[in-house]
Order: sequence, then C-alpha cells, then structure tokens
Amino acid sequence: MKTILVLSPHPDFAEVIEAGLNREEYRVVHRIGVEEAEPLLVHGLISACILDMDLIGVQGIWIIERLRRRDNQCPIIAYTAESQSEWEEEAFLHGVTHVLTKPVRARLLGSLLERLWATPKYEQARTGQPAIHTPLMPSSAFSRPVEPSSARSVNAAQTLGVLRDFSSILTHSLNAEAMLKQFLLFLREIFSVNRAAIFVNRPALPLGQTLSPGQNRGLHATAAIGLSSGLLEHFELSLEAGIGGQLVRLGRILRRDSDEARADAEAQKEFELLGAQVAVPVLDRETVVGVAVFDGRVTGEPLVNTELELIFRLLEQVGLALRNIWLHDQLAGNHEMMTDVLRELSSACVVVGRDLRVLHANKAARRHFGHKNRRTGELEFSDLPQVLGAKIYQVLHTGAAMGPFRYEPESSPGSVYSVNVVPFQRGNSTVPVSALLTAEDLTQTEQLRHLEVEAANLRLIKAMADRLAHEIGNAMVPLSTHQQLLGEKFRDAEFRKSLDFALADGVKRVSRLLNQMRFLARENEPESQAFPVEPLIEEAYQEARRHQPTEKAQLQCEDSGKPIVITGDRAALKHALAEIMLNALQANPKEPKIGVRLHTNPSHAGRRELEIEVQDNGTGFTSETAQKVPSPFFTTRNVGLGLGLTVSRKIIETHHGKLEIVPPQAGQHGTVRILLPIDSNAATAG
Repeated sequence: MKTILVLSPHPDFAEVIEAGLNREEYRVVHRIGVEEAEPLLVHGLISACILDMDLIGVQGIWIIERLRRRDNQCPIIAYTAESQSEWEEEAFLHGVTHVLTKPVRARLLGSLLERLWATPKYEQARTGQPAIHTPLMPSSAFSRPVEPSSARSVNAAQTLGVLRDFSSILTHSLNAEAMLKQFLLFLREIFSVNRAAIFVNRPALPLGQTLSPGQNRGLHATAAIGLSSGLLEHFELSLEAGIGGQLVRLGRILRRDSDEARADAEAQKEFELLGAQVAVPVLDRETVVGVAVFDGRVTGEPLVNTELELIFRLLEQVGLALRNIWLHDQLAGNHEMMTDVLRELSSACVVVGRDLRVLHANKAARRHFGHKNRRTGELEFSDLPQVLGAKIYQVLHTGAAMGPFRYEPESSPGSVYSVNVVPFQRGNSTVPVSALLTAEDLTQTEQLRHLEVEAANLRLIKAMADRLAHEIGNAMVPLSTHQQLLGEKFRDAEFRKSLDFALADGVKRVSRLLNQMRFLARENEPESQAFPVEPLIEEAYQEARRHQPTEKAQLQCEDSGKPIVITGDRAALKHALAEIMLNALQANPKEPKIGVRLHTNPSHAGRRELEIEVQDNGTGFTSETAQKVPSPFFTTRNVGLGLGLTVSRKIIETHHGKLEIVPPQAGQHGTVRILLPIDSNAATAG
C-alpha cells in the first residue's frame, strides 16, 4: 500500500483525492503544511506528494524547496486552477514531476501514479534496491513462509532502516508506559493495526540483582490499543507457559495458527481472550523482557511477514529502551534512598560543588549552620562558618581529603564538632567535582566524657582514701600500742628495742608512701643530669631491701662490661627501680634472687636505647595479673597501696621510656622490662 501525502490548507481537496484513488492500493494522508508532514518526509514514509498550489499561494516554490530538502526523491504532483507559465518552469526545475489543472480527474491521476511505480529507475532511486524486492530475512525466521511480493511488503522493506532509526529515539525516554503507548500508536499509523498490547515484566529489584528461578515472572500489560482496560487489569502472561513460554523457547514470532500454538492449549486460550493473531517477543538482545500481541489491520487483513519483521526489529530497540528506563529508575531509586539516608543522619552533611553551590544539605546541616530566619530554608555556602568554608575551598582546589579535625564554633560556646571533608572525583580526573563535609556533633559526647572522667576521678579518690587509711593504719598500730605502754615499760630494755623497731618501720612505711604520692603528683619535666646506670642499680636494690629485709637476698647484674650513662632525674629513676626490685623481692620472700640484665640496642627512630630486664625467682605472673599489675591500687598482698609499679611506669614514661610486663610462659619467672632512651651527648665509656 502506497502512502500519498496531500499538502493543502483545505481538507476538501484531500477528500477529493482520496475518493478518486483505489483505497486498497493507496492511503491518503492530509497535512496543512510541510512542518506537520516533516516526520513522514524525513523517515521516507511517503510514496508521493500532491500539492495544492492555488490555496498555498505565491510561496508555492518555497514549499517545493522545503519538500525537496526533507525528501529529495519523493515525486511531487502540483495542482492549479489554471495554467501559469510564469512559475511552472520554476516548479519543474525544482523537482515537480507533473503540473495538473483542476478539477481532479481520477483516471488521469491514477494513471500518472501507476507510471511512477512502473519506472524501474525511480523505484531503484527511492529504495536503493532493484525494482523486484526480496525478503530481508529468510522465511525460517517466522512461523509462516513469506508471502508473495505486494505493494504493502515493498513499502515495509523500503522503510526498514528509517523505522529502526526512529525506534532508537525511544531509548531516550524515561517513561516506559508513555513510550510503549506512543510506539503502539506509531504502529497503528504505519500499519493500521487494529488491536495490540505489550506485556512486560519490570524488575522491582535493587541495582545489580536478578530474578531467581522461584520469583514471580508474570508479565503485566503496560500499553494497549483496541483492548478493554478491565480485561488487561486482571490478566497477565507468563514466561513459563502459554504465549510467553512459547516465545522464550522459540525465540521468534508466534502465530495463532502455527503448529506450536495449536499444540499449546494455554497459548490458544490467551490468544482467544486477547483477540490476537500473532505474538512477537520483546528482546533486549539477551533475554525476553516482554511480549507484544497483535490482531491485524483495521481492514481485517493480517500483518504480512515483512511488516512483522519490522515490528520484531523495532521491539528489539524497545527492549533496549526498557532496560535503559529500568536502569535509570534503579539508579534514581538508589539516589533517592541515599538522599533519604543523608537527610535523616544525625551528623550534618553538606555537598558543595566546584562552583561553591550547595548541592545537598540535610536537616542536621540546616539546623547547625543555617540561619533560622531565612525564608527559603535552603543552606547556602555563605551560611557555613568561615573556617569550614575555607577547608572546603582547599579540598576542592587540591583534591586532598581533610581528616577529622575538631571544630568549636565561637557563636556557640561549649559546642564541639568532629569535621571531615572528602573530595568527590569523576573518572580518572584529579580535580574534584564536589566535596562532602560531615560534621558530627560531639557536644553531648564531650559532656558525657567529662562526667565519666569526673566519676572515674571520684572512684580513684575513694580507692586512694581507702588504701591510704589502710596503709597509715598499719603503720600506726605498732606506734599506738607502744605509746600506750610507754609509761609502764620504758625502763624495760626489750620494750625500748621493740619501740625502736616500730618507729623505724613506721617511718619507712610513711616515707615510701610520701615518695609515691610526690612522684604521682609531679607534673613538671624531670631534672636532667647524666649519670652511670650500674651504681643506680645497686642503690635501688639496697633501697628495696630496706622495705623487705631478707638475709638470703641476692642480686646478680649482667652487663656488657662498659659503663652506660643515661640522662634524667636520678632520684626519680632510683625510686622507680627500687619499686620494681621490691616487687621482685616480695615474689619469693624466703630466698629472693634478682637478676638484672643491661644492654643497649638501636630504637626505631635511629637513637640508642637502654634495655633493663629485672627477673625474680618467684612463680611468675599469671595472664590476668600481668595485665592488672601496672594499674593503680592493684595488689595481691595485704600490705601496701598497690602503687609501686604504677609510680614506676609514670616515672619511666616521663623520661620518654617504656615499662613492659613480659608475657608469662609456663615454668618461667616474672620479668619486668624497662626501655630508656640514651642521649647521644651523654658520655659513655669504651
């Protein structure tokens, strides 16, 4: 069937043309101007154009020029009321095929049109093919053999490439329902389709996931023409059985009267309910994503194979368009979900573009940084504090992320934020396109931390008071007892000897207690002086023996034979070593033996450091005890405050050293390791 375009401002002229032509061979399309007919001309859907020159007026030549720019092969027949030689020559020069005078003579017009189609050169120029056409695909691609060549199939083959280009435009649509509806209307205009419907299975899944075999594979009607909406609302196809199952298995067009369809009772029932004669799969070049069903033309004629081939190829483009739409919807859904997450976060989140325009700001950001009296309620870059704005500007221009930093706004004393600024880069570009600022409000956290510290300090004070009262009480009991008996037994030599021992022991206990308190309370830098280590070890050992006097105690010190000189507070380090050695003496009170090993090694920073290992001959530390020993007020004995190793660790750390409890092993004695830096300027022998 040939399509004749009639350009005339008056519809009566088009009706006269349509009445004079054979409706089985020609279809007349009326348009007022070239602009309205442009889609038909550009895609080569017009077989011939009839132009009403009288009603168009003096601009007729311009109309012909515009027609030729849009389709330079379409034959043009111009009608005029009377012969006008002054413009007929121009019309022929611009490509007009014939100039006829009114009234319209049907036999003459039909004869001229038949001569146009009978011209082999013209036919080849219009189609780019020989005058005798062959099918574009083998007959095995369809359920029925290709019909003999006819006017309709020739027209479909001519426009195959044009329609494929037109369908690619549909891939840019973002509305699947509207796109499919437009596509069916387009098919009705081209092929005069009577009834048609497209069923698709839109995946409602997160991005990157696919349907499992047990999930729903139902196909719902998305667009239809000529079918009842009530029927389609309660009707769906499946990819497992019926028409959909046949299309998945065959991968080609299925006719109602084909052998496969007749053998499938469910497919026949679906064809009958839909009033369809043929089903075409909707492919995305990988899988079947839908099914399109068609009845026939409005004239009752079936769609021929060449036309179905066009529809098959166009539906493949539609399948790609559907996949693009679903991908866009999934991305938009993920974007909306992330926007909702950012909006509801308690932390302030602000995304700033390279042009310093705020692209996103959640509720917390507007609450913390936005002005309350703004009418728009939107956050602007100028609303951000200057300090944060400068950080964002720096990240946008350097591309380097800015780690967590503390921010305390001047306008809100007591408020504390932890702020991060992260650049967003696109592809391999080193220049950020935007930056994300996150500000976590730490005000309540800081307040809770201060309360916890105060509570911990109160607990520490309570524990200290309990231990001090216990230790001072232990020192005062002998003194109090002797004081009560002093008047009666002062002349007794044994009593005076006992009193002397009680006074000496009480003084030692109180002196040690005072030293521990003094070193714990010291905050200033230790006094710095250079001194050898070996004599300090011996003095610390003797000091420890004063508090744990045992005749069988032994000290064995291993060194490199060369004096080692360190720099620091000698009195403080002596007290720290004495506490460690006292702990070693108490590990085996009957026969205590202490081994001390000294050696130097390079530290990680390239400086030398002194390593002192103090080993006792007791049963060793348990795993639990090794972790708790350095803690304040921890002791396994009934006497003492439990501050010995705590004080030692603080003194050593103030000298930039480290105290370690060597992890215990079965059958080994307890070992305490001390690491102290050695000043390169200090004098060392050898």
